[in-house]
Amino acid sequence: MNSMLLLLIMGVGAGVLGAILGIGGGMIITPVLTIMMGLDIKYAIGASIISVIATSSGSTIAYLKDDMLNLRVAMFLEIATTVGAIMGALLVGVFSSSFLYVLFGFFLLYSTYNMIRKLFDKKGEQVFTGHDPIVDKFKLASTYYDKSEQKQIDYSMKNVPGGFIMMWAAGLASGLLGIGSGAFKVIAMDTIMKMPLKPSSATSNLMMGVTAAASATVYFFNGSIRPDIAAPLAIGVLVGATIGARLMQVLKPRVIRMIFIPIILYMGVQMALKGFGVNI
Repeated sequence: MNSMLLLLIMGVGAGVLGAILGIGGGMIITPVLTIMMGLDIKYAIGASIISVIATSSGSTIAYLKDDMLNLRVAMFLEIATTVGAIMGALLVGVFSSSFLYVLFGFFLLYSTYNMIRKLFDKKGEQVFTGHDPIVDKFKLASTYYDKSEQKQIDYSMKNVPGGFIMMWAAGLASGLLGIGSGAFKVIAMDTIMKMPLKPSSATSNLMMGVTAAASATVYFFNGSIRPDIAAPLAIGVLVGATIGARLMQVLKPRVIRMIFIPIILYMGVQMALKGFGVNI
């Protein structure tokens, strides 16, 4: 009973953070299950996959209702992520995992620097509203109501090929290294494509659910998903994601960025050190 209660509480926390930041709860759930509860890593990863689907389901319903996520961008960029994930799975063993961990780790550290620079930019959050031929062709520009600012925000984006390549790299990293790519997805939209942070996070939540659903089938048939762990965790995550989706809409982008920065900094340091054979 105590373990079930702990799983529920952990699920709520992971769901709240996952929905706000668009990164899923895997980076919280997997370490807690393995280090604190002594669970085998394969069962922890299986439970984490289920929690990502629950986060996506809980938050996407709220974001769709409030027109926060950009469905066209999600479907367009998911093509790149899926292709990258398939290629990564096929190329496992071809590339040195140590080199890849260092490469992606340093990319996250560089992205942290860019996020910090945006945080201290005296101009504040800049919304790109210009025209881009690819954005216009695929009708990717959209609008959302920012409850923290209490106004409608129209936005466009640029450098779609750069974001598409980043999404492909995110999928490749997932396939090659077996890591979640939510942080890369948010970075691709927010930093590269200049999409506002809130719709970037909301759109990432939807995309993660699509990717995780494809992976879940494999984990289910190889016996890595234990219902006694995944079920209470998923219930907690579903509740947390619903709460997180509501919270995100009233938070200022600056606050979301302040939460996001230490997380991607930790992920970047962890991946870089893992590449050099140091685990934290």
